Amino acid sequence: MVQQLTAGALESIIGGESVDNPVLQVLSSKRISAQGSTADRYRLLLSDGETSYSHAMLATQLNSLMESGEMDNLAVVKVNRYLCNTIQGDKRVMILLDVSVLSKGSDVGQRLGNPQQLKAQQPTADKDGHHSAQLPPQMPKQESGGQSYMGVVSQKQNTTKQSPPANPYKAGNPNKGPGNYSMKGSNTPSTPGSSRVHTISSLTPYQNRWRIRARITQKGSVRTWSNSRGEGKLFSVNFTDESGEIRATGFNEAVDKFYDMLEMNKVYYVSRGTLKTANKQYSNVQNDYEMTFNQDTVIEPCTEEVDLPGINFQFVGLNELDSKAANSLVDVIGVVKTCGDVGTVTGRQSQKEITKRDISLVDQTGMSVNMTLWGNEATNFNGDGNPVMAVKGARLSDYGGRSLSVLASSQVLMNPTDLKIAFQLRSWFDSEGQNMDFQSFRGEGGGGSGSGTNWMTFADVRSQNIGGGEKADYFTSKGTLIFLRKENCMYRACPTESCNKKLIDQGNGMFRCEKCSREFPNFKWRMILSANIADFSDNQWVTCFQESAEVLLRKNAQELGDMKDSDEAAFDQVFQDAMFKSYIFKLRAKMETYNDETRLKTICVNANTVNLKEYGHRLVEEINKIAQ
Repeated sequence: MVQQLTAGALESIIGGESVDNPVLQVLSSKRISAQGSTADRYRLLLSDGETSYSHAMLATQLNSLMESGEMDNLAVVKVNRYLCNTIQGDKRVMILLDVSVLSKGSDVGQRLGNPQQLKAQQPTADKDGHHSAQLPPQMPKQESGGQSYMGVVSQKQNTTKQSPPANPYKAGNPNKGPGNYSMKGSNTPSTPGSSRVHTISSLTPYQNRWRIRARITQKGSVRTWSNSRGEGKLFSVNFTDESGEIRATGFNEAVDKFYDMLEMNKVYYVSRGTLKTANKQYSNVQNDYEMTFNQDTVIEPCTEEVDLPGINFQFVGLNELDSKAANSLVDVIGVVKTCGDVGTVTGRQSQKEITKRDISLVDQTGMSVNMTLWGNEATNFNGDGNPVMAVKGARLSDYGGRSLSVLASSQVLMNPTDLKIAFQLRSWFDSEGQNMDFQSFRGEGGGGSGSGTNWMTFADVRSQNIGGGEKADYFTSKGTLIFLRKENCMYRACPTESCNKKLIDQGNGMFRCEKCSREFPNFKWRMILSANIADFSDNQWVTCFQESAEVLLRKNAQELGDMKDSDEAAFDQVFQDAMFKSYIFKLRAKMETYNDETRLKTICVNANTVNLKEYGHRLVEEINKIAQ
């Protein structure tokens, strides 16, 4: 028995009205191949017996109905749940979220009624002035020859407010680690007569008309990218209200439009942003969704006094970093124990020089962790007076044990006055912390000469079989250069920015790169320097690559290469001047086998000049331990 179709249902639904459980017929379907990792989708031609409508799509979680043949062409279905959204200004798309197959098409065998095609139209507002929700981000996509809908519809339709995860760093007991801490910002006014304000926790990709009022609690710098598809720029901010927080990102035109107007700790009204599922790899914000600014986004400053929370920290004790997943984002607070010098490294992908600075952070748990600052943050950082430092969204790495990196999206606060734990840390460090001997993660270390790293003498390295395990070991030593092997310390490398392959001299003024399969008339100099460094106990041969070699020789590779070709005496003098100078070396050691011979290979990760004051304090601590 064939079910009766719900006549007039499609026209009502497309017009913005609500129809409960309409019975419709699937006249035809078309499978749309997805791009990337998303699932394929089915576009449907639906009929209610009077009208037919082609702008309809089956939610991806219902794909199995089509693939199994349960729902085929001419099937009669009852639509238990659906969404109707507006795209491209005036087109309406119906998305089937939950259906029951009443009769298979093979049993029906014919088109029911005489349906006439219904055109896509704009929604009509209901009596309260509300319109239907928009499609999830990136759902509509136009292809040549017709319209197709490439969006993903989540199986999760109702969003409930989630409780924040249990935090190991509990407030009120700093010796057991920090917990959730919020910083109140100054009250900022709202706009009089504004329309209804939604809470951040209520936002989902299935809403259309929403408007939030929130404070900016984190603002990253503008970043640029360049790849095969072109160049661009972006920035991100975090919005916070009384219900939670959400990350928002602006690209290209949105950077020009919004970056300068958005200020930290100010309150804004935001509407018409695109909502999508959050990528947790780039954010530690406790929200399932994130926002993207688009050409229709509206942001307005508030002008009436409101009381909204400020930055919300979920601090993790330094002693608990080893229990967190590598590459995750964490909030930490501690005292800057030592501060290394500004240095440079070459980016692995960009092959450009990047400014960096290593500092060591300590807290009441007795642990020390290395934290790396980059770019202007590294250049402008001032560690004088052992400041208290709070960082929201630092990247956790397992490099050398556990270490932290401050990202462009991280928020850094120095000596915060609105956090109780900051005062507790200040009091603790001044009274006892500055004289403590801190533990560090295995192999972890900073660039500062007195940082709490895995300090070893070269005699210790030999006696303790350092580097003999499956993984490389990292340690820190104060050493003096006693010999530099200048023979073959430099080579002509491919001038391509992303390639450092050694070139082959063709003998005709051209140089060939086998990796790039190209010939070049020019080249760039690269360094691999073998150095013998010694302390009071022993000595060790160490391999120094470009960055560390330039620190030891106090010349950049290009300058030194030009000198090698034009003034050999001056070239030799550079090596003589570098001898018998002392540095704090961070070293990587691993036993390697070559030609059936096993030997310890030691690589210099970085080298820093000795801070005599900090190194003196470390020696005093060592003497006190021996005297006890």
